[in-house]
Amino acid sequence: MLQRKSFHADTLMMFSMQKGCPMSRSIVRSIGICVILLQTLVFVLSAGASEPPSYRLFPAMYLKQNAGRIDQTMSLSNYQSGGGFLWDRIPLVANNTIVAYYGSPASERMGVLGRYPKEDIARMVKETAQQYNEANGRDGVISAFYLIYGTCWPGGEIGYLDEKTVLDYIRFAQQEDMLVFIDHQIGKYPVREAMEKILPFLRFPNVHLAIDPEWRTLKPMKEIGSITAAELNEAQDIMEEYIERNNIPGIRMLVVHQFADKMIQSRQEVRAHRDRVILIHTADGFGSPGVKKAAYQRNAAAENMPVKGFKLFFKSGFPFAGFDEPLMIPSEVMQLEPRPTLILYQ
Repeated sequence: MLQRKSFHADTLMMFSMQKGCPMSRSIVRSIGICVILLQTLVFVLSAGASEPPSYRLFPAMYLKQNAGRIDQTMSLSNYQSGGGFLWDRIPLVANNTIVAYYGSPASERMGVLGRYPKEDIARMVKETAQQYNEANGRDGVISAFYLIYGTCWPGGEIGYLDEKTVLDYIRFAQQEDMLVFIDHQIGKYPVREAMEKILPFLRFPNVHLAIDPEWRTLKPMKEIGSITAAELNEAQDIMEEYIERNNIPGIRMLVVHQFADKMIQSRQEVRAHRDRVILIHTADGFGSPGVKKAAYQRNAAAENMPVKGFKLFFKSGFPFAGFDEPLMIPSEVMQLEPRPTLILYQ
């Protein structure tokens, strides 16, 4: 390791006089400051050379005006060696709007994704994403499937989508340059157990995860469920530890939904600053634009979760199914403050 050497002003002054070009103490002091700064920089760089660079950027980097490039991940070999440029470690959310169609392939009632074949959904969500591309300025757009993998049943039991269907969507999405979000509704189970069920899908580079506190209940559709800040912090830790332990490259997203205060208890205690996990705090709930904007502003007040999402509801025609009336258009959504990064359509 390099050692920093002390700087002696008197020695430099004597040396300058011996050479016939005496310098004043103020000049020597300025030179000394420059030398110390240079030594410090060399010391810091050399000391950190053996450690992989941090994958987490400051939250300000996620502001659209500060984003530089769209790359999400590095190659596995680059990650393991700690190589790559800074912009290769900027996550997808840094300068893209992600647009996803939400639902379960096993149910037409749970969202638009379940009402059409995946090929049609891919075409539809790309058309919607293009509308956002025209409304979000210099940002790019990325299309995605949002799959409800674990569905809460009465009593808090969880019904799982069959793995073959999930893999079909993931592989088809890879061919279409799309992302896939895998959502667990938690039910009666610990958050840790819910996370452990969906972590293995992270082996696919286009997969990201989600949990929905609304359904952390024994009485789905009759009461709104909840998680605590401690549980949400644990979910992020579990996900990051899994990513690091299994040498999974890049940065992954974890979506959490909220439309009622009780859904994330002690919300101010949530910590969203992991190196390899980006928490996306997503405003849920249907209604008029005024109602939805008010709900979004309540979420926006949680500045400890700086990356936001926004969910919209198509009119499905099913009895008692909520929907947005009228449906906000992309230009309206992009005017929300802060601008949401993830847009979901149910």
